[in-house]
Amino acid sequence: MTEFTKWKDTSEYYIAYSIMINAAQHQGLATYQEIAQACGLPTSGSYMGGEIGDLIGDVSRNEISLGRPMLSAVVVGVSGKPGPGFQTWAKELGAMQEDEDWEEFWRSECQKIYDTWKPTYRISHSK
Repeated sequence: MTEFTKWKDTSEYYIAYSIMINAAQHQGLATYQEIAQACGLPTSGSYMGGEIGDLIGDVSRNEISLGRPMLSAVVVGVSGKPGPGFQTWAKELGAMQEDEDWEEFWRSECQKIYDTWKPTYRISHSK
């Protein structure tokens, strides 16, 4: 397994992480472009793709190490699906088997993320 990239524990890491958690809590998706813009990176091109891929890959690496699903599953491109880097990270991190159908894995991972990050509301009992 590769090490964390230059993004771990940077402000951009936490910005991306918060966008991803917000999407998860609303059972929605975030885009590569949305994260790039929030982090001050170009919103298109191969440079953006590589940098955002490493950034959200680091978030997923951290989530896997904490026993949670790959949070980067909620980040999609213009196709409405994750890019090819998602499959690479999923296999590298041991979350997805080599012969597993990636779209089924992706849908399943999204559902696990939504279940994990579903907001719980506390009811106050005042007298």
